[in-house]
Amino acid sequence: NSHARLGAKRVVDVHQGQGPIVLAQPQGGTFLPEDVFARLNARGQRLADTDWHIAQLYDGLLETATVVRSNVHRYMIDANRDPADVSLYPGQNTTSLCPLTDFDGKEIWRAGQQPSADERAARQAAFHAPYHAALREELARVKVLHGCVVLYDCHSIRSEIPFLFEGVLPTFSIGTNSGASCASQVEGEMMAICEASTGFRTVVNGRFKGGWTTRHYGQPSNGVHAIQMELAQCAYMTEAPPWSYLPDRADRLRPVLADILAALDTCARSGELIP
Repeated sequence: NSHARLGAKRVVDVHQGQGPIVLAQPQGGTFLPEDVFARLNARGQRLADTDWHIAQLYDGLLETATVVRSNVHRYMIDANRDPADVSLYPGQNTTSLCPLTDFDGKEIWRAGQQPSADERAARQAAFHAPYHAALREELARVKVLHGCVVLYDCHSIRSEIPFLFEGVLPTFSIGTNSGASCASQVEGEMMAICEASTGFRTVVNGRFKGGWTTRHYGQPSNGVHAIQMELAQCAYMTEAPPWSYLPDRADRLRPVLADILAALDTCARSGELIP
């Protein structure tokens, strides 16, 4: 019943660091008000599409990083979707700002309990807007400190979801909006570390090119460099209820993530990302 126990928590948690890296975590939250949770069907109540344990996975990997984390579940509203609900992947299966289906394309709400247009607008104002206000504020603060900022959007997803993509996802799916959301050296640093890692596969701008966060904030000509890292969940957890964190697997993945963040931090501090 953790969805209710988080009720007293803030919509957004911000940990302010003094370095040039901002870790955004829009989809790891599990909070849903009791009355909203009750409107989900049994499938929806599994919360299968959560970016499970993402805060724990990245915790302590770069001490100087800023973290902006939404505590609200994406079934309430998806903080990584365009607030106007424009599809990020036209012509492909995807989920919306207030999802009606899960990643398998199955209904998540009880009959007649889907959020109305008014309710969707209220959720956007109450949960989506404050998260992005906090993120904008931190990006601006960090950019003043360093002349540039790297927004690293932390995500994870089940490795096999036929409704969304064929086959099995690689461990690392790096999205830079086809190179438009960051300087080439940012993408290059990440690729080099991922491809040098043992036992993990990597793809750049494959099925996941970056969500709304990456595309909206990434303005390299203005010193804001944004990338999305979509991790295959099998690399650190079980991909079925109860969605357990697996420390042995996570402890093999975390050093690679730490190396990526350290390299991005060094790159940003070198001055070469300042326009």
